[in-house]
Amino acid sequence: MEAKLDPAKDDLPLMANTRHMLVKHYVLDLDVDFKSQVIEGTIVLFFEPGSRCKKVGSDVEETCLSQSDETCKIRASEPCHIPVTNVSARSSKTGCNDFAVCAKGEKDTSDKNGNHSNGEQASGISSSKNCCDIENHGSEDFLLVLDCCDLSVLKVEEVDVAAVPGIEKFTRSAKLTDASEELRNHRNQIVHELVTLPADRWREQLYYYTQCSQAPGCGELLFSTGTWSLEIRKAEIQAARDFPHAIRIWYKTKPEGKSVTWTTDQSSRPCVYTMGSPINNRALFPCQEPPVAMSTWQSTVRTASCFVVLMSGENSTEPAQLQEDLLSWYYYVTMPMPASTFTIAVGCWTDVKQESYTADVQTNDEFSSLFSRADLRLIERNCGHLEYPCHFQNPAASSQVVIPHRVFAPWCLRDRCAEILLPLIPHCLSAAHATLGTHPFSRLDVLIVPSNFSSLGMASPHIIFLSQSVLTGGSHLCGTRLCHEIAHAWFGLAIGARDWTEEWISEGFATYLEDVFWAVAQQLPRDEAREQQELKTWLRWQRLRDEVQNSEEELQVLRPNKENTGEVSESGTCIIKHGLNAEKTFMQVHYLKGYFLLQSLARRIGEDTYFEFLRKFVQKFHGQLILSQDFLYMLLEDIPEHKGYGLSVENIIQTWLETSGIPKPLLEESQNWDQCRFVQQVNDEVTKWIQVNQRARKSSKRKRGQDEVAFQKLLPDQLVLLLESLLEEKTLSLRTLQCLEKTYHLHEQDAEVRHRWCELVVKHKYTAGYAEVEKFLREDQAMGVYLYGELMVNEDAKQQELAYKCFAAAQKQMDVSSAKVVAEMLF
Repeated sequence: MEAKLDPAKDDLPLMANTRHMLVKHYVLDLDVDFKSQVIEGTIVLFFEPGSRCKKVGSDVEETCLSQSDETCKIRASEPCHIPVTNVSARSSKTGCNDFAVCAKGEKDTSDKNGNHSNGEQASGISSSKNCCDIENHGSEDFLLVLDCCDLSVLKVEEVDVAAVPGIEKFTRSAKLTDASEELRNHRNQIVHELVTLPADRWREQLYYYTQCSQAPGCGELLFSTGTWSLEIRKAEIQAARDFPHAIRIWYKTKPEGKSVTWTTDQSSRPCVYTMGSPINNRALFPCQEPPVAMSTWQSTVRTASCFVVLMSGENSTEPAQLQEDLLSWYYYVTMPMPASTFTIAVGCWTDVKQESYTADVQTNDEFSSLFSRADLRLIERNCGHLEYPCHFQNPAASSQVVIPHRVFAPWCLRDRCAEILLPLIPHCLSAAHATLGTHPFSRLDVLIVPSNFSSLGMASPHIIFLSQSVLTGGSHLCGTRLCHEIAHAWFGLAIGARDWTEEWISEGFATYLEDVFWAVAQQLPRDEAREQQELKTWLRWQRLRDEVQNSEEELQVLRPNKENTGEVSESGTCIIKHGLNAEKTFMQVHYLKGYFLLQSLARRIGEDTYFEFLRKFVQKFHGQLILSQDFLYMLLEDIPEHKGYGLSVENIIQTWLETSGIPKPLLEESQNWDQCRFVQQVNDEVTKWIQVNQRARKSSKRKRGQDEVAFQKLLPDQLVLLLESLLEEKTLSLRTLQCLEKTYHLHEQDAEVRHRWCELVVKHKYTAGYAEVEKFLREDQAMGVYLYGELMVNEDAKQQELAYKCFAAAQKQMDVSSAKVVAEMLF
């Protein structure tokens, strides 16, 4: 039995041997059963040999599809699609290769196999039968390793792609040899020809992927499951290039699987969604999790007709009626991306529409000039990514300011979405286009997810999840969060990190760009936009200081693998440092330090020049995975005059990315940030409130209404800063808190403001506000985790009772990381 890793201490292992076999396409065929809380069915994986194929049993090690690893290792100024191969001692000694034999006796006892294309073969296959003596076979047979967790794997088989009618066209160049190898080579040749079809034949490719996925099996494969992996082998196959290139896996998810969240929506209807949890999608389907395993996919999902299936897909699908109460939904993508970006959400979602609504989308001339005609010429250049039907090469897409979009939500939130969210989307999409140019994806769905969603938002290809917390208190929080997630279409999805520990590449850019997008979306004059961004900078600076003071130093480093960043083992396995640390889930250091690095560079270079460079960078690296130095090298090469000011890639990496704490340049830059106009306005209001509080403590009840104070109207971010400043006061009187609540209507403000108000309520034991705290902990779970700690720290019986009550009500539906962190605070 495998020892369980301690989520508080251990790194996340990525087990797939991607250097030997690389998944190019997934075909999922699934049924969603809400009664059993299980997703079951098949997944067909189409492979190509990886960058390093070994021929076991020979003195010669044969490497196929090789590329120079040094080009990846040094500077990646040229596009590179394979990871570095130099292996550190750490990479091969993580303890991730100890597997148990798969659990015995797990059988598919369901009666739903008729829904599968090859269902009769799935019934009654036990894992123990398939495992045989896999742990005793020695080192002769090639072993395919996939990332897998919390799945019941029922059967693995080779797919007879040669049985597909019309498939002969893919075998004309095949060189078949002796009879024993002929059929095997024949099938693998078909898959090779299929996965390497040119981009302009993507429809034909998708058709044959579908046909091949429905072909009959031609032999079961031996397999074994461990805590983190699925190992598959075929007897007497000793080299990756000879291993079946198309395999089908029959499996079921488990209700407790960490990649899948079964819950109810805000209308108390059942639903399920995935959110790229700390273990990503390996508990949704067996896959290759390392980012380098970029693949396409297609998925058919069947469920009861009362449910809507949303998914990462290029097509805005309409379901097919299979039976009276059964619908089938189909999605596909043609842009290769890591399997971790795949997302699915099934629920009784309502398609939010606003009749007779036409968005008046305009672009501020000051900002639209950023996207000049010179940038339009960039689409004429060749792309650097693997071949696929690229959106950036489509002239019509380059001029599409607002891509087609839909909004889905539980029924009870339909009107609020129509009022707040729906009108914002065209403006935010237009602002993104004005800033960066062509949208990477052709369409967008936005879904308001259940209240137990542990973040304010999450972006996946073609779909964004938003927390219900963004729908209160006007448009500010909703707009900024929407802009943040839209920014991920470029940074995080179209351009991804080759090493997952470099989260700042995604989150730093999205945090920086959300301010820019939101200013354009609001049509703010440049001076006002700058002042609002200065306010946000001050707020983020305060948060970064607090986080640095209250977190472990090793969690503050943006590039924890340092010089080993991007390296993998000889087989392609690696670890994600701190990937299972629950505390890290709630840290913002990658957002904040990444933001400040990008802001520092923009100030040094100049805004217009900086955004001109960003568009060039997007054009060069879209569809690819990068490391920090890819961005930094190109920046300094594109703007060489700044090399003379002490800027170098090594300097930036050492100062900003590989050191804990606050970078020295940031300390120097921060000295004048509190002098901006909006911050000074808040400081003036804080002074007034301190005076009000002093008078309130001295005066009698009869003098309560004598001295009325005129308070300024504040922006939402200013309110956040005001409340944070008042939290530093030792005591605030009951009358002051009552006046504060009444003056700003705090219970009606957005979640960021209400969170600070709840902190004040707890700190000063303002019992009249306890109902607001309870409401926040129930409805704003994405933000309320650390309020539990505040409730416990005062050692007040009423507050602790409130914490226990709220946790008991929410615990079962909380995600694992949130529940763990809160439990440690309470018990």
